[in-house]
Amino acid sequence: MPSTKTLPLVKDSERLESRLKEIPAVPGVYLMRDESDRILYIGKSKKLRNRVRSYFRESQNLSPRIAMMVQQVREIEFIATDTEAEALALEANLVKQHQPYFNVLLKDDKKYPYLCITWSEEYPRIFITRKRRAGSAKDRYYGPYVDTGALRSTLHLIKRIFPLRQRPQPLFKDRPCLNYDIGRCVGVCQGLTSPEEYRKIIQKVAMIFQGRTEELLDILQPQMEEAAEDLNFETAARIRDQIKGLQSLSAGQKVSLPDDTVSRDAIALAADSQHACVQLFQIRAGQLVGRLGFMAEIPPQPRAGTGAPPLQSGGVEAGAILQRVLEEHYQNVESVEIPSEISVQYELPEAEILADWLSNRKGRKVTILTPQRQTKAELIEMVERNAEYELARMQRLSDRNSQAMQDLAEILDLPEVPRRIEGYDISHIQGSDAVASRVVFIDGLPANQHYRHYKIKNPEIKSGHSDDFASLAEVIGRRFRGLKEEESSATDFVADLTDKKKEDELSNLGEPEEISSFSSVSHTISDKPDLIMIDGGKGQLSAVVAVLREMNLLEELRVVSLAKQREEIFLPGESLPLQTNSEQPGVQLLRRVRDEAHRFAVSFHRDRRSERMKRSRLDEIPGLGHHRQKQLLAHFRSIDYLRLATPEQLAEVSGIGPRLAQQIYDYFHP
Repeated sequence: MPSTKTLPLVKDSERLESRLKEIPAVPGVYLMRDESDRILYIGKSKKLRNRVRSYFRESQNLSPRIAMMVQQVREIEFIATDTEAEALALEANLVKQHQPYFNVLLKDDKKYPYLCITWSEEYPRIFITRKRRAGSAKDRYYGPYVDTGALRSTLHLIKRIFPLRQRPQPLFKDRPCLNYDIGRCVGVCQGLTSPEEYRKIIQKVAMIFQGRTEELLDILQPQMEEAAEDLNFETAARIRDQIKGLQSLSAGQKVSLPDDTVSRDAIALAADSQHACVQLFQIRAGQLVGRLGFMAEIPPQPRAGTGAPPLQSGGVEAGAILQRVLEEHYQNVESVEIPSEISVQYELPEAEILADWLSNRKGRKVTILTPQRQTKAELIEMVERNAEYELARMQRLSDRNSQAMQDLAEILDLPEVPRRIEGYDISHIQGSDAVASRVVFIDGLPANQHYRHYKIKNPEIKSGHSDDFASLAEVIGRRFRGLKEEESSATDFVADLTDKKKEDELSNLGEPEEISSFSSVSHTISDKPDLIMIDGGKGQLSAVVAVLREMNLLEELRVVSLAKQREEIFLPGESLPLQTNSEQPGVQLLRRVRDEAHRFAVSFHRDRRSERMKRSRLDEIPGLGHHRQKQLLAHFRSIDYLRLATPEQLAEVSGIGPRLAQQIYDYFHP
């Protein structure tokens, strides 16, 4: 049969011209697809037809990466929008959803922390987190902040300046704690302040993280004077202390700029062959109020001879990275946080669209400029230096991890460096509440998204009878059960695809990109580790080896154990430990994995034991099932409060009627 394979658009001028005529000259988003209908690139433009046509002009000076992308385009789709702002928002959503290979993608590796305010709750909470959850749209995240220590000290000082809730759970049932008595809290746990009044306090705190400290001071100063005129000296003194605290918070952060009335952001980056570190300085009224950090992945470049690296080709790709960071950052901020001026290190490819969109959101003109001289250029140089320092720190950390993985490969005589290491540990108290943990290190760093807990299901392991060997064997068996079937399924998939498409697919398999995508199928399905680390000695290792041999996986998976006392490494089948130095980088890496697995297992064990102890007495009450126990504990917080409750108070809990409430009361008051 003749091949139905379509040519790339650059080689089919008739089809290309026909397709370009169909694209209107209106704002919108365009999607480039390859022969397998995979999205290669997503872009936006004020005039779709002009932008898409520019990719296929011979005179257009494309970067090597984009030129390689154009050679693979088989189809172009578009989505027309009413405004450029809609096009910008739509493009951002599509890029997040499809993650196209040739788009600039920000890396969310939880390296930098955020500050979260939970506006979705009746009494909002304020806390620091490294996980930006897509929960309620009302919750607000500020950051990511580069200086974690400064963020924590700022939050600590804010809790001394403003009366905020200091504890996640109330300390007493019927009265506030000492924080209320000394003015550090407004009695949220006992409802001594209304949600509306508490939200007013939180709004003042939010203004600090929005860079509006001066505006907040302008609000507090008249309030203090008014309270003093009304002879309300306690209120005036409290506001005075707040003003002094806010002034000390911003002291020592001056940035020497000639015009300190203009709010501005300055953004710059530093990059190596794999990553770009981006720094965003927020300057309000001449003060540096925030320093945010972002990470961007730099895709592998074309093979040698195809052009210069992207960040050295006139700053075109660097500008795209900065644009992507700015778009994502300003989509998640309130309009009052958008500055009047943005200084950028490189010209942005879509600066006009971004400026118009920001101006519409802010309600006044926002200017984007690339300073070349004088003070603003020096500011960009300062931001770039900070980005270089952060990149150098990352490189040192990466080099240290690479050295540790290489040293570990030499110690264990591995064919390749262990990029993915899994660590396992068991935790219990004489067999009770036995659990296991799995931690994963990728390229020498913890990969928290792959951590797992295991509850030991072996009925013989119970209070008074423990068996770490059997527990480890069970966990390893559950982790790698079906691995052979998954790999064989992936192999059958590749074989079937090859048989079905004959020579056309075989020719594609000759290209390096296609080969790598097929060869990684089994790894993607099973996430097979390069090394398994067991916390323990020869006995624990022997139990794991036995179960791997039973599953015919011992030849495929490398497993070792690390004993606690002397930091000794044992290999399967060896009676003596390896001769190593405890200060070797490879041994230290194994110790980090071991310690993390131990910490993760112990924390889960404590949670289970605490939950069991809470429910142990409630289990003895007839008619009180698991769900109602949870309802009671959620309402009263502890067994002690529950014991003090009257039948009427017990009956107020959802699912607890008067009859059951009396039974519970009688149980605690025989």
